[in-house]
Amino acid sequence: MTHDRDTLIAAAKAAQAKAYAPYSNFHVGAALGFADGSVVTGANAENASYGLALCAETNAVAKAMNEGRRGGLEAVAVVGGMHGNPGPTVTPCGRCRQVLNELAQLGETDPVIWCSGQDEVLELKLSALLPHAFGPANLG
Repeated sequence: MTHDRDTLIAAAKAAQAKAYAPYSNFHVGAALGFADGSVVTGANAENASYGLALCAETNAVAKAMNEGRRGGLEAVAVVGGMHGNPGPTVTPCGRCRQVLNELAQLGETDPVIWCSGQDEVLELKLSALLPHAFGPANLG
């Protein structure tokens, strides 16, 4: 793996500072590490119509896809907390797990997910967060 845990978590924290969360005040940042060494970040973006809010991981994946990335996902770091402060460890929501899975399956990877909280970093594989995932292979 080409990504250092602490460096990727720092990138997620930098992204977290850019979150737009005026309704929940819960700021989330995500950083995606790719096999070529590149990092793509995203932050959550809320909307007055709450259901239209976008999670940090989803924004990062959309950004990566718009840059032409179709695989190579090795690692993901996620941080979250009220007003951008460190809080309890948070994991990607169900939607984000599915969105991350799509990108991972395109490159046949099972990325490590680092979920950084105030007191710990939880390390899991995406397959542990989303067992028996549905993806591109299921359609062919």
